[in-house]
Amino acid sequence: MKKLATIPRQKPRGNRAVSHRLTRLRAPAGPEVGAPRDRKVEPETENRNVTLDCGWGRLLFAQTFDDDEALVRELREEAPQSRDIAFYVRDPHVLLSLAPQEIFLDPSHTFRLDLSTYRGRGRRVRGITVRRLASEADAEGVNAVYAACGMVQVRSDFFSSERDNRSLTYFVAQDDASGQIVGAVTGIDHRHLFNDPERGASLWCLAVHPQARQPGIGERLVHKLAEYFQARGLAYVDLSVLYDNDNAIRLYEKLGFRRVPLFALKRKNAINERFFAQPIPFYDALNPYARLIVDEALRRGIHVEVTDAEDGFFRLSHGGRSIHCRESLSELTSAVAMSICDDKAVTRRLASAAGLDVPAQISADGGEDEKRAFLEMHGKLVVKPARGEQGRGISVGIASMKTLEAAIEQARTVCDRVLLEAYFEGEDLRLVVIDYKLVAAAVRRPPRVIGDGESTIRKLIDIQSRRRAAATGGESRIPVDAETERCLGEQGLDLDSIPAEGREITVRKAANLHTGGTIHDVTAKVHPDLVAAACDAAKAIGIPVVGIDFIVRDPEKSDYVFIEANERPGLANHEPQPTAERFVDLLFPGSRAMA
Repeated sequence: MKKLATIPRQKPRGNRAVSHRLTRLRAPAGPEVGAPRDRKVEPETENRNVTLDCGWGRLLFAQTFDDDEALVRELREEAPQSRDIAFYVRDPHVLLSLAPQEIFLDPSHTFRLDLSTYRGRGRRVRGITVRRLASEADAEGVNAVYAACGMVQVRSDFFSSERDNRSLTYFVAQDDASGQIVGAVTGIDHRHLFNDPERGASLWCLAVHPQARQPGIGERLVHKLAEYFQARGLAYVDLSVLYDNDNAIRLYEKLGFRRVPLFALKRKNAINERFFAQPIPFYDALNPYARLIVDEALRRGIHVEVTDAEDGFFRLSHGGRSIHCRESLSELTSAVAMSICDDKAVTRRLASAAGLDVPAQISADGGEDEKRAFLEMHGKLVVKPARGEQGRGISVGIASMKTLEAAIEQARTVCDRVLLEAYFEGEDLRLVVIDYKLVAAAVRRPPRVIGDGESTIRKLIDIQSRRRAAATGGESRIPVDAETERCLGEQGLDLDSIPAEGREITVRKAANLHTGGTIHDVTAKVHPDLVAAACDAAKAIGIPVVGIDFIVRDPEKSDYVFIEANERPGLANHEPQPTAERFVDLLFPGSRAMA
């Protein structure tokens, strides 16, 4: 997934105090991280050999080090499972010559915003409040955003332990309707940190939740941080961004950032391996679901061979054992189990026999009188192809014979056999079961857009679809098709309607991720009866890795209706749950000690 800034991706380091080497003087305590100062507090002397613990690793400010040898020695002090970054390296070729087997030049560009000419012009994002981080709940929200973006989470005690550190500033973006933190940015005041004679500052960890509904959140966070530093008399804001992050680079250039010839160096460790090691052939062509598993395998020292990148096939080999996979479908899943999941009618019958609650169902091949009676009995129906995946051909909430026939024809474009099911109001719950144990549970919600009083629904869908695609590596988009038009028509709308500002509109009723749906983790609070039912379904099918779909009124309550089983569940988008880790555990139990 594309990120707006270079984001360290590694597990949190141990509880290690902020280290400003040699002469750092601490400022008086304040009420909160990033709180405004009542008076300016300056260190008395310029600090030397400055490092700053950021919770995910340390920043080493190269311009403060006495010599290159001292900087290399400090890089060698990197804690396990951390990513330290030496920033502001002016002569990387010299530094690299001192430890060519240990350090490498980070493939990122440095961009700078000149605050002396900056004019705050950031427009307010409707429905979003940008403010300073103020509480432990905010800190948890920031970590949730990091997890959703595939970034490392800051250790749990970091925000509270750094409340008095005036060098660090955190701004968060909060959704006014839900109260959820949907974005965050970190700023570092170099003048306060080490009495920087250039009066500089830097921006780190800009992140926006991939399922945030409002556009422009990242831009607003950058403006807020720039205005904050400008008001404190600082001269510029720098940031580091990967060379191929085109979306982020376009954003920064739009906001007035310009490239400067400054560089970053990092240690050659397992976290950074993809930046300095020989790349795996065809790795970049893998989709996010395959890449998630490949990354976990590589982290454990498991050999990876991509056999067909276009369709997500790869072979994993370790300790004399070799297993061929297609994303989360492996040779451990039998052909029988796969064929059961492939036919939704068969899956339903086995689930019913195992004691699960299943919806009433008939074939669409019956006569018109049978279909009409079934519709009248249940009021609303779900129409789905008997075979298919990724939400294709599914229509939800069908309430008339006219729309029923159209939905059947649409489903037949995917599979000749079409099923009609009783429709149940509720939320779509996906439970990922690996080795017959629950690993992740998430509510999937249908795609929605929010009106701004100016844009058509067609344009709002396009904006939201581009965001969903960027957040999922192109895997999630909102189709503009007959089902979308039907859903809008039921609300008295069409694609050219201009909804009022703040009005939320559901544009499709199916909650599938591939058709623009969003996914929300509920693993910690899902009812035990739902977990037991999902595991029972997996055992009845005899499948070691599966996604079980229920319709529930509330994931914290026990009532449900079984919908289907997916033999190749997408393990991505379930952050922070360890889906890839448990999958590789299943394939190679002996690799756990190496993880």
